[in-house]
Amino acid sequence: MSPAYTVRATPEAREAGAVALAVASLPESFGPADAATAADVLVINGRPGWTLEAAQAVDGGALGIVVVNPAPEATDALSAAAETAGTVVVLDQRWASNPALSGDQEAVRSTMGRAAMLDSVATARAGTDAGELLADHLAAVVRVTGPLENLRLLRSGPHGYAVSARLANGAPATLQGILSDARPAGLDLSLLTDDGGASVAVPEPIAAWPATVKATGPQGEVLLPTLYESAHRATWRRLKEHLYAGTIPSDLHRFAVLTESMSTLS
Repeated sequence: MSPAYTVRATPEAREAGAVALAVASLPESFGPADAATAADVLVINGRPGWTLEAAQAVDGGALGIVVVNPAPEATDALSAAAETAGTVVVLDQRWASNPALSGDQEAVRSTMGRAAMLDSVATARAGTDAGELLADHLAAVVRVTGPLENLRLLRSGPHGYAVSARLANGAPATLQGILSDARPAGLDLSLLTDDGGASVAVPEPIAAWPATVKATGPQGEVLLPTLYESAHRATWRRLKEHLYAGTIPSDLHRFAVLTESMSTLS
C-alpha cells in the first residue's frame, strides 16, 4: 500500500528531526519520495533564512512543510503565502512540540492568574549555542504560560544564560540556561501559586521517556495523564491531521509571539 503523502528532507533536517523514525511510525500516511518525483511534504532545517526557503517550497507546490528547530524570524509573509496556497506548515520545536505541553497547557494556564512566580531551567550539552537554547527554552515557556513581559537578558556566556521576565499578572519569571554535560538535557518548569502550583519536566525529543506534568493544590499532588509520544512524532501526527482535514495550523501565528518576545530582550 502506497503512503498518502511522500516526503523529502534535507540532510540537516533529516538528522535533527529524526525524520526517518517519525515517518516510519506513520506508514499509511507518509513515505519517502522517489528521487525522480516531487515530494508532497518537504522537511527543512530551521537555520536563519528558513522562512524564505519555506516560502519557496510553498511556491513550488508543496502540500506540507515541516521546519525543524526554527530560529526566530518574522513569519507574516510566509503565513500569508501558506494560507493562500493551502500549504500546511508545522514547526518541529525541541520542547514546545512535546504533546504534554499542548495537551496540559490549559491545566497550567488555569492557575496563571494566581501565579506567585515561575522558574524554568533548560539544559543542553556543552558547546550548544546559547542563543539557540534560549529560543527553544522561551518557545516552550510561552507555549505554557502565554506571552511574557519585560524580558531582560541578565547574563549570557559559554556556560549558559539568565533571563528575567514578568507573567501576565505581574509575577516574576526566570529562565536559566545551562550548557553542561554533567546533567541530562531537558527542560524543567516550576510554577508556584498561592495554594500550590504546577511542575513540568520535558526530555529531549529523542529520549525514550515521556514528559511529566504535575499539579499541586490543597488536595495534594496529581500527576496528569502521561503521553508516550515524542515531540517529533507529535509534529508529524499534527501534520497528518491537518493534511487530511484541509486545515491550516496555528504554528506560524504562535511562532510570531516567540519572535516578538525575542526581539524585546534587552
